Formats: sequence, C-alpha cells, structure tokens
Amino acid sequence: MAEKFERHRQPWTQDEIQKLHTLAKKGMALKAIAKALTRSEESVKTRAKEDGLSINKLR
Repeated sequence: MAEKFERHRQPWTQDEIQKLHTLAKKGMALKAIAKALTRSEESVKTRAKEDGLSINKLR
C-alpha cells in the first residue's frame, strides 16, 4: 500500500526547502506537499519542524 521512495535519506536541496516553505505557507496538506516533493510525509514533517513551519492536516 505505501509508496516506495527511491530517495532514501537524501539531503534536502535549497530548492526543495524553498518549495516546502512556499507550499506550507499556501496551506497545503502534508500528504500533498510530500507528493509534490517526492519525499515521505515523515521526512517533510521533520524538515518543517526544524524550520519552524506549521503544516495543515487534511480536513
């Protein structure tokens, strides 16, 4: 069921971080952001916490 991510433990690029900030500010859901960045939800959640971003939960 879970999607397989080929990019296991890859460091975040500056572009990805910028995109994460943009999408989080737009109020996108965690699942959508993870898919857009081709990263796991856990990875996105961790990075957002490090950067002090809040990500909306799916409603």
